[in-house]
Amino acid sequence: MRFSLFVHMERWDEQTTHREQFENLAELALMAEAGGFGTVWVGEHHAMEYTIAPSPMPVLAYLAAKTSTIRLGAGTIIAPFWNPIRAAGETALLDVISNGRMEVGVARGAYQIEFDRLAPGLKATDGGKHLRELVPAVRALWQGDYAHDGEIWQFPTATSVPKPVQQPTPPMWVAARDPASHDFAVEQGCNVMVTPLMKGDEEVAALKEKFDTAVGNHPEVPQPEIMVLRHTYAHSPDDPDGWRPAAAAISRFYRTFDAWFGNKTVPENGFLEPSPESTFADRPEFSLDSLHRTAMIGTPEEIIARLKEYEALGIDEFSYWTDNSMTHEEKKESLARFISDVVPVFS
Repeated sequence: MRFSLFVHMERWDEQTTHREQFENLAELALMAEAGGFGTVWVGEHHAMEYTIAPSPMPVLAYLAAKTSTIRLGAGTIIAPFWNPIRAAGETALLDVISNGRMEVGVARGAYQIEFDRLAPGLKATDGGKHLRELVPAVRALWQGDYAHDGEIWQFPTATSVPKPVQQPTPPMWVAARDPASHDFAVEQGCNVMVTPLMKGDEEVAALKEKFDTAVGNHPEVPQPEIMVLRHTYAHSPDDPDGWRPAAAAISRFYRTFDAWFGNKTVPENGFLEPSPESTFADRPEFSLDSLHRTAMIGTPEEIIARLKEYEALGIDEFSYWTDNSMTHEEKKESLARFISDVVPVFS
């Protein structure tokens, strides 16, 4: 099982600048490369300070120039916000810039607050039809001339310019949860990325079962891969309560996610206060004890034991999700400990 880093700039107040956050992101990515991580992933979100990622492409192009081995993942671009020709061309250009290190993930989108601003009138829950139309169109454009007459997009013969270095196509990933999404991804020859969020490792097993079913349904497709994304924090074994600050920070992250997802409050200059803890009095998955069990929080020994279970399930890639509302120094300390004490066990 290999490792990747999922990272964004995250700004919780105006005490740090966007330039400082960018430098912090780059530092973590360089640490990951030096530490043997296979990929760095950057996603797409709009107008929200707690996940600053209006486009993964410029960030990854910068990292391409600063790195030499780590792969560069756009994870994920939001299908309803992209035209297939633009998606094919921009990702192919990243592949050229990085000399064949690009990977691209595609998702349907989650926040209605983003759809209201970038795709007015479209429900976030209907973004799946855009994903299902975008994926095969991009893969066709990467390979040559292609005309498209779909429900959402129509265009005469066009092609991706430039063409990607990786042929016939770069690796493509689909964010999947339900069985139909897994089946679509595998049928299209794509890998699958899953996010258990606040659910336990039984959810990882259930998602892997959906993936395996999809693989079994498509024996004609070369074996795809599956990646699990988890909030991760490694603390010292000398500090038995070292998990608490991480669990509290991840609780803050999820409560902020809830505030954006709820779409009930107008953001102020890109900021939304986290939903109050009292809102989740009957939601045990938000408790610190629960997050300690579900997020990948623990000593290196505890994390290794859980990751070995993932490896035994057949998980191909574990993505260390560093967004958690903690300070940059805390993130660096955790990542350094993960690299020194966890990664070598799986090398």
